[in-house]
Amino acid sequence: MSRFWSQVVQDLTPYIPGEQPKIANLIKLNTNENPFPPSPKVLAAIQSELGDDAARLRLYPDPNSDLLKAAIAKHHAVTTQQIFVGNGSDEVLAHVFMALLKHEQAILFPDITYSFYPVYCGLYGVDYETVPLADDFSINPANYYGRPNGGIIFPNPNAPTGCLLTLTAIEDMLKGNPDSVVVVDEAYVDFGGESAISLVNRYDNLLVVHTLSKSRSLAGMRVGFAVGHPALIEALERVKNSFNSYPLDRLAIAGAVAAIEDEAYFEQCCSAVIATRENLTSELRELGFEVLPSAANFIFARHPQRDAATLAKALREKSIIVRHFKLPRIDQFLRITVGTDAECQALTQTLQGILA
Repeated sequence: MSRFWSQVVQDLTPYIPGEQPKIANLIKLNTNENPFPPSPKVLAAIQSELGDDAARLRLYPDPNSDLLKAAIAKHHAVTTQQIFVGNGSDEVLAHVFMALLKHEQAILFPDITYSFYPVYCGLYGVDYETVPLADDFSINPANYYGRPNGGIIFPNPNAPTGCLLTLTAIEDMLKGNPDSVVVVDEAYVDFGGESAISLVNRYDNLLVVHTLSKSRSLAGMRVGFAVGHPALIEALERVKNSFNSYPLDRLAIAGAVAAIEDEAYFEQCCSAVIATRENLTSELRELGFEVLPSAANFIFARHPQRDAATLAKALREKSIIVRHFKLPRIDQFLRITVGTDAECQALTQTLQGILA
């Protein structure tokens, strides 16, 4: 606290990002990073952009990221006018809250979801109401029908549950809210879901947000994008160019283009993560855990006889870190990132010892 702080700062409750500990020989299963490195073509593209002397870094990057938009458009069969890019999906979403969700009526999102949604609402003065998940932790689209709102936003698959909403259910939500923007946050959809981007040409109130942090293994580079009607994209561009016209640097643009274009590597990594997730789910269930159905690169699990916080602490003492949330309804769950086969095997073997 300082007398120099504005009232806005005094009223904020900042988001706390996932822990990035500096511990030797750590098995890090807490922030949903991809266990595989980026495509080798990403490294080659970055090296090419740098050249022998990195002279290009003296020049500003393309403020429109035209090459990246073209790669995204080709991959998703949309036009570049339907694409917005930013410094990670977090920044894209921040612009979404300002550009498309700040209205007189409250916006709606699930009661169990990303904790930074309320943070953005506090930062931008957006009123919100939470909609309870069903008993099985799924999103019930019917709860969003006939309810006046200034917009709707939800992750699909949801986080931290990993539960997936079908495209049919999303389409029903769009039809039930024709005068509201519906934002589908698809950070994890490549690990078992079907993207709602296929619906953007049919619904002018749909915006779909993606990241290259998860399925493209570029969490350290910060690249995200949104796809929707050109009018929605224009709103985001207006906010971006009132904030920072150069959100992506030259290396990020080059690396992101290469990651998107290497379709074979992308599919190989996603398939491997899915296979490991299914195996890990089976092994945890054999240990007595209840595991929610997941379409993400993490699972959400609880043990009926063991306290989740105690399990997380015991794992940490063995240099294995998972995520525990001290929140109503989910305080007995652990969110476990799908790591390599070896990391997941170490996790289950360690848990077996803890539970013995």
